[in-house]
Amino acid sequence: MDDILIKILGAIATVILAFTVGMTYGGLSRKVIARIQNRIGPPWYQNFIDNAKLLFKVSNINHGFMQHVAPLWMIGMSISTLMFIPVLIPGGDSWYNSWFPNLNFHGDLIFLLYLMVIGSLGMALGAGQTGNPNSAIGVSRGLTQMVGFEIPWVMALVALMIQYKTTSITGLMAVSEQQGTWLVFSSPFATLAALLAMPGMFRYSPFDIVGAPAELASGPISEFGGKYLSTMMTSGSIFAFVKLTLYVDIFFGGAHNLVELVVKTFILYMYPVLWGVVSPRFRTEQAVRFFWGWPVLFGIIALI
Repeated sequence: MDDILIKILGAIATVILAFTVGMTYGGLSRKVIARIQNRIGPPWYQNFIDNAKLLFKVSNINHGFMQHVAPLWMIGMSISTLMFIPVLIPGGDSWYNSWFPNLNFHGDLIFLLYLMVIGSLGMALGAGQTGNPNSAIGVSRGLTQMVGFEIPWVMALVALMIQYKTTSITGLMAVSEQQGTWLVFSSPFATLAALLAMPGMFRYSPFDIVGAPAELASGPISEFGGKYLSTMMTSGSIFAFVKLTLYVDIFFGGAHNLVELVVKTFILYMYPVLWGVVSPRFRTEQAVRFFWGWPVLFGIIALI
């Protein structure tokens, strides 16, 4: 009974942690970008305020069933994906490490490769039903770009599965512990392929072709406001934490405690943010060409 209670409390704590960290990082990125552009920028907690305001707004726009379902689909998939990722190294140096192993299992990497794309597909269905051409264009761009970065990302993970003969996240974390070194050093080409695919997942410039406010009025979310947009904002924050934690677990040895996790994930998060702030936007074909260039080459070398 105590074990079940710990798992339930751990699941709740994981969601709260993911939401808090994701929203905070989003706010800090706005501040960093503003300072680079010689602006003051909003406070780091502005995202929390915006999310709360949206939650209490009423939306009178209704385009049908899928518009209602899409935000719930996205946040459901974000939380589901989060539940299968170990946040901290099991048996670490803190008493609360036993709260965060979650539901990972042997073969979870293959499972996650499928699960991580379901939220985007739900968003595509919801945006498509609105009838807004900006939404449709944003969805088509997003799915095309996904095809681009998924290939080197999958190649990197498959290379690690073959090299270390495990399809488990905790298995790869154990390999790092046994080797005494992170996989970024023992598998550099797989890491390069994954890191070059990463900015496409976060959709910062030059890969912000999906939202592209100046062109598409924010693309897929054009017809979503109020509670819908608040739910999607929450989902995006949780999913950002999911991706960052997954990268840390696989390539950077995981984290023994929450402080180490925050330091590693924040440094990793700044990589696409700082790249984006100095980069003009790619066109769709340019983004795909980029992902199928050096990232795929590094993925092939990693597989060999």
